[in-house]
Amino acid sequence: MTTSDRRTTEWTVRGTDREEYGEAARVIGEALLAGDDPDTVLERMRPIHDFEGYERVRVAVDDTGGAERIIGATNHFPFEMHLPGGLRPVAGVTGVGVWPTYRRRGVLSSLMRRQLADIHGAGGRYAALWASEGAIYGRFGYGPAVAETAAWVERTHAALRPDAPRDPDLTVHLAHSSEVRADLEAVHGEVVRTRLGQVPRTAPWWDRALRDKPEERGGKGRLLAVVVRGPRGPVGYALYRTAGKWESGGPQGTLHVQEVRATVPAAWTLLYEHLLDRDLIARIEFEFMAVDDPLVHLLANPDRLVREIFTSLWVRLVDVPGALAERTYTAPVEAVLAVTDRYAPWNAGTWSLKAGLEGARVEATDAAPDVSLDVSHLGAAYLGRTTLTGYGAAGLATEHTPGALARLDAALYRPDAAFNGVIF
Repeated sequence: MTTSDRRTTEWTVRGTDREEYGEAARVIGEALLAGDDPDTVLERMRPIHDFEGYERVRVAVDDTGGAERIIGATNHFPFEMHLPGGLRPVAGVTGVGVWPTYRRRGVLSSLMRRQLADIHGAGGRYAALWASEGAIYGRFGYGPAVAETAAWVERTHAALRPDAPRDPDLTVHLAHSSEVRADLEAVHGEVVRTRLGQVPRTAPWWDRALRDKPEERGGKGRLLAVVVRGPRGPVGYALYRTAGKWESGGPQGTLHVQEVRATVPAAWTLLYEHLLDRDLIARIEFEFMAVDDPLVHLLANPDRLVREIFTSLWVRLVDVPGALAERTYTAPVEAVLAVTDRYAPWNAGTWSLKAGLEGARVEATDAAPDVSLDVSHLGAAYLGRTTLTGYGAAGLATEHTPGALARLDAALYRPDAAFNGVIF
């Protein structure tokens, strides 16, 4: 840390442009320990972020001493995500970082407060992100909404159940990923319409997902795609790489699964049979898997699947009444919610929620609250698996009316676990 960095610093949060963003990328890269030069950071991010327009990028600038210096940055880009109720516009927060010698001084708070105001001003109701550290974003109103798993299984213990569903009309095809891109896009498009947390992929997103330059393989093989097709077209696919290894006891290769998607049960069977039974492979690893992935049930011995559960997607309700009003509910509920929100004051207040299977209405009210909670708790519960009763048991949400939290959980619950599976 330099002497000038230790001084009380005044900074300004403002927009940026193409010429200046290289410096912002340097700050982000160093904050995230990327270890890359700005051009490399930009090249890696470009496939999913719009670098032709910088209206969403915000930088914090130290303007003491007459010379400006970028000390922090944040960005978000618009996409749609499958939320309860259908596809909704979401701000995908990314590119967040503060120069290391300016940490713990309110720079990030200023950036996040400005970003939320920008999103809200543009009519946005939701923001979402993957957190580099889970302790950071809860204080900005984001809640841990999606849990996913990384998993692995030894091939010798990877047999499927004998009653796994099958369809004689389905066939399996293996190709380089670039050769069957149209099939991958078709299947993914179907999955987006049925799986919570999924995001439709634009052409640049697909470019990123299928990127397969030799220097990006990390010692593994080419990116392969196994596609399951039926009479009316593709119904499933998996993307994976292999890494060969030979020891004195024989082949000990690893198969690294990037993603698996399917639209019919029998396609899951064929995909997993292929992935779990490649010759010369001793271990199969899955980078991202839904907590309710069919493999958990299809394995003859599911205990042999070693799973590590982690929080993937953090969700932020930028517009609390708007988000609660357009959500679908699985049970009727009426509750008065006292919501705190330090960074989006327009959300703070008391809201009357009246919801049922037919829809919901949310209005400001002076009535006594049934529940007091933070906006981050609502973000965590919004996708239907994180419970508000858990926050109540921990003393973080307060129940003024007995049973109110349990009734809210019953109305918010979704039996299908959300799954995102792509870091953005």
